[in-house]
Amino acid sequence: MRNWLHTLKGRLQEGQGLVEYALILVLVAVVVIVILALLGPAIGNIFSNIVNGLNGNVPQTGGGLILLF
Repeated sequence: MRNWLHTLKGRLQEGQGLVEYALILVLVAVVVIVILALLGPAIGNIFSNIVNGLNGNVPQTGGGLILLF
């Protein structure tokens, strides 16, 4: 009986560790999603400015990253 309880306790601790890792992964995913939601439009403008610059067009807005070659 003790052996069975010891085995059960070990399995529960392993399950607890897996749940903790899953919670950390969910937290990281939420942080990444929030950061992308906040910075997404700015990053899109930067890439649009780069593409327009490569096509020879001058960006209409003053913000963003402008690469000079």
